Amino acid sequence: MCGIAGAISLNHRPLYVDRLKPMVDVIAHRGPDDAGYLVAQTVTNRSLVQDFTDSQFHDICPLLSVIDSPSGQNRLYSEKWNLFFGHRRLSIIDLSPRGHQPMSDKSRTIWLIYNGEIYNFREIRQELEKLDYHFFSSSDTEVIIHAYHKWGMDCIHRFNGMFALALYDSRNQKVWLARDRYGIKPLYYTLTNEETFLFGSEIKSILEYLPETPDVDLAALNEYFSFQNVFSDRTLFSGIKLLPPGHYLELNLPGATLSPNPIGQKISKTKHWDFNFGQETNMPEDELEDHLYDRLTQAVKRQCVSDVPVGSYLSGGMDSGTVTAITACVFGQISTFTIGFDLSEAATHELNFDERESAEYMANLFRTAHHERVLHSDDMEAAMANLIWHLEDLRAGQCYPNYYAARLAGGFVKVVMSGTGGDELFGGYPWRYAAAIGNSAESYTDNYYRYWQRLVYNKDKPLIFNQEVKDQLRQMDIDGGIPFKNHTLSAFRNVYPMGIQCNSWEEQVNHSLYFECKTFLHGLLVVEDKMSMAHSLETRVPLLDNDLVDLACQTPVRYKIANFHNWKAFDANSPPTGKVGLERTDVGKDILRKTMGRIIPKSITRAKKQGFSGPDESWFRGSSQNYVQDLLLDDKARINEYLNPEYVRQVLETHNAGVENKRLLIWSLLSFEWWLRQFIK
Repeated sequence: MCGIAGAISLNHRPLYVDRLKPMVDVIAHRGPDDAGYLVAQTVTNRSLVQDFTDSQFHDICPLLSVIDSPSGQNRLYSEKWNLFFGHRRLSIIDLSPRGHQPMSDKSRTIWLIYNGEIYNFREIRQELEKLDYHFFSSSDTEVIIHAYHKWGMDCIHRFNGMFALALYDSRNQKVWLARDRYGIKPLYYTLTNEETFLFGSEIKSILEYLPETPDVDLAALNEYFSFQNVFSDRTLFSGIKLLPPGHYLELNLPGATLSPNPIGQKISKTKHWDFNFGQETNMPEDELEDHLYDRLTQAVKRQCVSDVPVGSYLSGGMDSGTVTAITACVFGQISTFTIGFDLSEAATHELNFDERESAEYMANLFRTAHHERVLHSDDMEAAMANLIWHLEDLRAGQCYPNYYAARLAGGFVKVVMSGTGGDELFGGYPWRYAAAIGNSAESYTDNYYRYWQRLVYNKDKPLIFNQEVKDQLRQMDIDGGIPFKNHTLSAFRNVYPMGIQCNSWEEQVNHSLYFECKTFLHGLLVVEDKMSMAHSLETRVPLLDNDLVDLACQTPVRYKIANFHNWKAFDANSPPTGKVGLERTDVGKDILRKTMGRIIPKSITRAKKQGFSGPDESWFRGSSQNYVQDLLLDDKARINEYLNPEYVRQVLETHNAGVENKRLLIWSLLSFEWWLRQFIK
């Protein structure tokens, strides 16, 4: 687990070398154990590369030039470099200097920087060794290099893991950037007016190179205040994009022979994988449960590969409980981490938000070394500035509990296991599917689009934005129709691939699972990466093991939702019936609950679904009310540059009066205010 950054000139302009090292320094929190830098000259007939370390880590790689020494600076400024790779290392596998990055093959023609873990790298290594490939390290990084050498970018289909990588192939004058299937590791990029391609694990690296901070992307802002997420590849920074999960980019450097791609240009994007919930198995349920248990165990074993201690989050729910239980059964005592909440101000419906009792029960049952922290409202307030600086890409949910959970775990381990993904794969949100179900594909889509407008409905968009922003958004709404709607509806519909059927209830639920894996789960993964790496912590998600995901996609809906077979079929001429029970929070993930009932008590497997959230609704009306008002209602509040102050005031008054729970919108307003303060000067 690491951080990567880079700059590539796609014409003959040299890079601004004084901006290169800062791109890496700004993400030092992602990799406190080592740093590496590579510059290359790709526009001459000679192969010219220079790799560096820096003065802080010179003892790790003493044979490398030191980039911040006088001789290193002289070398850095002596050539017109047009390619740069930078890396910060969090040492997890092969802790020796042999794992240093950027790493090359023996001929120094293939160079790689990489963030993540390939859990099946040992199997791939054995296959390559039989093909006469030789290895000098025990790292998965070197396996990727040789796999690319042997199979080209088809090697990506062999990887079971999480990754964001950049690979420079000087033989073919190409750079490849790739992201894992599910989007566990982020990778941002932009192309400047000078045709300099910039990329990084975090947007901060890109900002270090740019001469000035980009403007706010108003289309992305419109998405965010619709969905509390960004469904397209945009970010709030104009021109900076997030490479979609399951995609790779091909960059043709000056002098390269352009690939015969349909675009025929310097940069092309390819999808290398996607979810497929349509190919359901005919396997009997009891047999499928056996397969599921085997895949779960295999996934946890596979993802526990590490040369440093591994722990697990333990919320008291099914997903983290599944990961913790299997890990403990296989490996013995592990460390577990739980966040609780002060409920002294909580409303009745918030009293179950603190799951410490269930977590402690599980910790005692599986004899873990258990650690807890209780959060109060002022903990949320105290974290906001630093949290938003690390998050930088506003996404789903209130993430301050994740921030503190990562801080807690990071004090004891370098690697922590998470249960993220179980809900999206196995149907953990039945009330969402109930809200979406319709008589037809069209009504289903309309229902679901309405549901996912979590913050502000389109009809209220003219109220939240100020006049200047409204005018600009209307100018962007080139398709006509309802202002503000077309972009968000397009972003919503573009999530789905062509040809997916969603006429029957089963098809509609599978459609919803696909959508949430591509959007909500992706948002959670981006947040989890930023919050954990803020504390130099690697988070692993064994429920997103490739083989386990394939089985989950093939599992019929009737096995995921309890009593689904009792629902009545559609009558095209009347409203859908039989939704009773689907709104319940304890009918989802039925097959996962049954499977894990082998080792987890029913008090856990049959408990109602509970999200990881604090009593924010009450805090925003109570002890945090002054904090919220002082921040958002100040005449000098930065959000006034984009939003209507009167609308913001009405939101707070509505919430404080108990008329409507606006906690998600208030959190998003707080986040946007802090984001503007941190990034838009």
